Amino acid sequence: MRNSMAGKAAYAFVVLVPCILPLAARAQDVPGIEICTVEKTMERRTSCLQSNVDFLQKTITKLSADHQQKLDATNRQIESLKATVASLQKIVDDLQAASKKAIEDQKKKADAPAAKDGAPAAAAKEGAK
Repeated sequence: MRNSMAGKAAYAFVVLVPCILPLAARAQDVPGIEICTVEKTMERRTSCLQSNVDFLQKTITKLSADHQQKLDATNRQIESLKATVASLQKIVDDLQAASKKAIEDQKKKADAPAAKDGAPAAAAKEGAK
């Protein structure tokens, strides 16, 4: 029975210690916006306000750099898409030109045999007169 109590205590220690450690970590000073009105002395308020300004400047700089990287990547993608569209437009133009040429060639071939067939018949008619 004594071993089971020691086992339970050890188990509780192993389970609870990881739960308590994050609470201790939260007490550390984490950069961010602080409420400076709770400070009593002018020096501490000034320091607090300066800390807020520094934090905000760092945050703005970081966000600006992140957004600039996203804009640059987007601009590269747009240029790539423009090149793709230009390439596809050229292919479409080439296909349309080839299609028109093929249609014209078919019309010429269709007209040529009719003229050849019509010429001997016309000559035969003239010869019969």
